[in-house]
Amino acid sequence: MDVIRTPVRGIDALLAQARSELDRLGPLEAAEAAASGALLVDIRYAALRERDGTIPGALVVERNELEWRLDPLCDHRSPEVTDHYRTVVVVCNEGYASSLAAVSLRQLGLHRATDLDGGFQAWRRAGLPVELPRAR
Repeated sequence: MDVIRTPVRGIDALLAQARSELDRLGPLEAAEAAASGALLVDIRYAALRERDGTIPGALVVERNELEWRLDPLCDHRSPEVTDHYRTVVVVCNEGYASSLAAVSLRQLGLHRATDLDGGFQAWRRAGLPVELPRAR
């Protein structure tokens, strides 16, 4: 059996490559983009959203469903995604997973996909609106 050898790269190299393909947005730029029609997509898992809250108007799609929900050609897409031309800003907790996710969306043809530098935590530190979780 032949073994296919691929170059070994660590996550830091993979992340650096992903970010080199993106024009990442800071919190204020992301807020302006959303006000101009960009779709903010929160990929944080439920426990983080329940702990810290959410960005008002952001579409919540957990990371494991992202490609299916944002692929305009997929039967399982979100109604907000109708074509490949919409600007999408992916938001994770601190701005790491969102970079990799945004590149994945670009590979699906969403060439305006990018991410929020610093993630939800940067958004919150910037004093931008946050919908707090409901008390249990």
